[in-house]
Amino acid sequence: MLVPVNISRLLIREMADSQFVTLQETEGSRSFPIAIGLNEAFAIERRMSGAVPPRPQTHDLLDSVITSMGATLVRIEIHDLDSGTFHARLILDQDGRTFAVDSRPSDALALGVASDTPIFVEDSVIEEAGHVAPDEIGGTSDSPGFDEDLDEDDSEFQ
Repeated sequence: MLVPVNISRLLIREMADSQFVTLQETEGSRSFPIAIGLNEAFAIERRMSGAVPPRPQTHDLLDSVITSMGATLVRIEIHDLDSGTFHARLILDQDGRTFAVDSRPSDALALGVASDTPIFVEDSVIEEAGHVAPDEIGGTSDSPGFDEDLDEDDSEFQ
């Protein structure tokens, strides 16, 4: 079953190897982090803020290609977690024909945030990767899926 989620947090630490985007159920308290690259984190931040670069960047280009082909991005699905790697797909519609395109979650999110594209995650992925927010259940950093680095107040975009 696909569960609707939103980006609840974007943690950017330029000196760290990984950045994190946290997805949370829109009608629940489960959430989970996904480690992403610095470039993808900056792309998500830029597109969430509505900033327009002087020349199209990769996600802007892909958005233009999709639009030029008469297609629309209908939704983003994060459908699998295999050996610590999340798998996503872009669900596109072109003249009533729906098709899926394999994608990294970070690229899918960077593409979709500018147009408020709905994001869905398979319930089994949330169960495997997620947790209930520790402040809601009195959890600690030992709670499954909890990364204490994500609770630090650091350079983040919300």
